[in-house]
Amino acid sequence: MAGPNRRTVLRGGIALGAAAAAVGGVAGIADLATASRPTAKTGSAPRIGYLPITDAAPLLVAHGQNRYAKAGVEIPRPVLFRGWESLAQAFVAGEVDVVHLLMPFALQLRYQLGAQVRMVAWNHTNGSALTVRPEINDVRQLAGTSVAIPFWWSIHNILLQRKLRAAGLTPVVRTAPSVSDGTVQLVVMAPADMVPALDTGTISGYIVADPFNAVAEVKKVGKVLWFTGDAWRDNACCVVMVRQDLIDNSPQTVQALTDGVAGAQQWINGNRPDAAKLLSGNKYMPQPLPAITKTLTRAEGDYATVLTHPQWHGERIGYTPYPFPGYTTALVEAMRGTVVDGDASFVDRLDPATVHRDLVDDRFVVNSMNTLGGPAAFGLPASLTRTEQDVLA
Repeated sequence: MAGPNRRTVLRGGIALGAAAAAVGGVAGIADLATASRPTAKTGSAPRIGYLPITDAAPLLVAHGQNRYAKAGVEIPRPVLFRGWESLAQAFVAGEVDVVHLLMPFALQLRYQLGAQVRMVAWNHTNGSALTVRPEINDVRQLAGTSVAIPFWWSIHNILLQRKLRAAGLTPVVRTAPSVSDGTVQLVVMAPADMVPALDTGTISGYIVADPFNAVAEVKKVGKVLWFTGDAWRDNACCVVMVRQDLIDNSPQTVQALTDGVAGAQQWINGNRPDAAKLLSGNKYMPQPLPAITKTLTRAEGDYATVLTHPQWHGERIGYTPYPFPGYTTALVEAMRGTVVDGDASFVDRLDPATVHRDLVDDRFVVNSMNTLGGPAAFGLPASLTRTEQDVLA
């Protein structure tokens, strides 16, 4: 089956709701228009697309340290996009060949829109939080207000809705929130717009990847109320996705890509302050260095009143490359019942037990890990299995 073109993806985005469509715009496409456009299909170097969040750090650090070149492939400077939808449009249309993408969004691209894309690795774990206005001390205080999410199909939306329901609140879409009814309106917003919206009182909070939570802390316009990693231990938010034609036509390029990413993950874990400087100094990320550094070096003791499971270290973003099958299965199950602005019927048609085998091609990243000391070098079990720990399930 032929993959969808950009117009098809645009229609899919509109079906998700006007708010989601507004997030993407044409910012990413405009960025690409000023750059060279080599693609895997023409045999030229593949292009990487990313959002300026610390979730993308492995892809960016690997480029900044010339790890791709050392692994045998020259990859141009990654292209910055400002919203998830514009990134996905460019990815599916072949403008970029490799992206970090919200894992639930990746499922939507493949199973609702029919995109021929595969996951080859996790990009990170944890790294997201619910940030609220300074006067808010309890999730129940969000009743009657609006909270921003980065995209409907995101771990942020899934876990936030579980958190709200656990507090006796009801998430709603396109409905005015009510204190008496205990409802919280969810709105999709580009991450870069969240801090200003919080500061002006347009929203009472947002749940998103760092460093936007750290930016609010540094600017003293908001505080972290809850980390997603404190609800679902080492949850995978963004994953490394590649186009199927890149795998088919140039598997050696994909191997070099995962070699670079895995090596960068290993280095970041042991050199977090230096990684922050690389991301800032190379202008991969526009946020101030203090916010990027804070994101990568969060200390458990600074969030003693926030963390319920401090031994999980959910306050800190982690970098491990292996995509655990059990997580994929649990994520598909978690997506069911999540409120979105649009058609969610594709989720009900998925078989949680078979999605991982169809979506993921892990042979490259397993090779990469083995050349870097094996799973133990990343703090992973030799069996490459784990039991999901999700307190809100």
